[in-house]
Amino acid sequence: MSGGSAWTGAAVAAVTVGYALFSRRLSTTPVSAPMVFTGFGVLIGPVGLDVLDLGRDAGPVLTLIEAALALLLFTDAMTVRSRDLRTDGFLPLRLLVIGLPLSIAAGWLLAVPLFPGLTMWEFALLGAVLAPTDAALGKTAASSPRVPVLVRHGLNVESGLNDGLVLPFFLLFLAAVPGTLASEEGADGVFWRALIVSTAVGLVLGWAGGRLLVLARARDWATGEWQQVVVLAVAFCAYGVATGVDGSGFIATWMGGFAFGAALHKGRPAKGRPDGERPADLAEYVGGLLGTLSFLVFGAVLLGPVLEHLNWRTLTYAVLSLTVVRMLPVALALIGTGMRLPTLAYIGWFGPRGLASVTLGLLLVEDHVPGTAVLGQVIAVTIGLSILLHGMSAPYFAGLYGNWYDAVEADTPGLREARGTADAFPRHHAGTRRLR
Repeated sequence: MSGGSAWTGAAVAAVTVGYALFSRRLSTTPVSAPMVFTGFGVLIGPVGLDVLDLGRDAGPVLTLIEAALALLLFTDAMTVRSRDLRTDGFLPLRLLVIGLPLSIAAGWLLAVPLFPGLTMWEFALLGAVLAPTDAALGKTAASSPRVPVLVRHGLNVESGLNDGLVLPFFLLFLAAVPGTLASEEGADGVFWRALIVSTAVGLVLGWAGGRLLVLARARDWATGEWQQVVVLAVAFCAYGVATGVDGSGFIATWMGGFAFGAALHKGRPAKGRPDGERPADLAEYVGGLLGTLSFLVFGAVLLGPVLEHLNWRTLTYAVLSLTVVRMLPVALALIGTGMRLPTLAYIGWFGPRGLASVTLGLLLVEDHVPGTAVLGQVIAVTIGLSILLHGMSAPYFAGLYGNWYDAVEADTPGLREARGTADAFPRHHAGTRRLR
């Protein structure tokens, strides 16, 4: 290990130990893990102590962040059940089917007047990269018992699925940008390898892995610890095989998660073990830890350097991306549902941008997109603002919205937000297991 890499590893370990020791105290404050790790990332990056730099550490940086997203895509997908979308599932369905494409389009159109030097497809990439949400950045907003179950459920399912749904848009837009590695294969090639082949790889490996684990559990062949390892191994196997055939490892892991979860829940629990045992726990915690460390890397290699070159165009886009680009599509998606204005505002505000956007932004750098400098700056500032604003506002707005809901529910029989109970939805939702 080189001296630079050794110091980088030591710095990351020290920050992790420091946060872990005070994690319980911090969990009762508006200070979230992404805020702490991003701040320390800026400190140890090129604009600070210069311990971590993308130029020197590009390989480990990309590996860490890609592994984090792959695991979270897999575990988020495997925890989603069909009843999530059947039982008052209109909220996540509308947010995903209507709100997500509208958010991509709004982000695309907003970039046109602000960044005249970019091409139309680079505008589209910006819209796609900043469309997926990350519940980990505003955990209280999607987990507070003061918030109606229906709203919590909708935010969690949306966050767990929209990062996977945005991948096809991202890959096709990337293939349309001249001069990129993806453009050499063309849109047809990307569609075939990244979407069709990767989907097939994920479904086959995910289903096979799930069925084998069901068999091992039914016959009591595997210990609980190694059952946890199986989930990790299947996720990385799907990623590796899809990448090996020049497909999309992220799409393969996402689809693999759906297949693995479906296969696992069709099987019987192992002998002598409770039905509620969750083999995905280890993968979720590892993915959550890697995701949290990714924010340190984000602060060092993306956010820190761009803070020295802020301009009004970038800041304007970031603010509008977190407000208009999110809130207007949410309002349009929920027309006719009967949900009140405070609910629309709450759901619209809590669309934080996080790990998926960081990863897709770094992939733009890796793929040599011509407008990388501008795109990277806008993506970094938008995510940085989201980490700060959504993290700080989550406890306050959750309490404020909870007070409004309690008052209105008492006087309004049949309130739309009151439909759905805690028993109607699974206890574990995508995104809620991530480290805070």
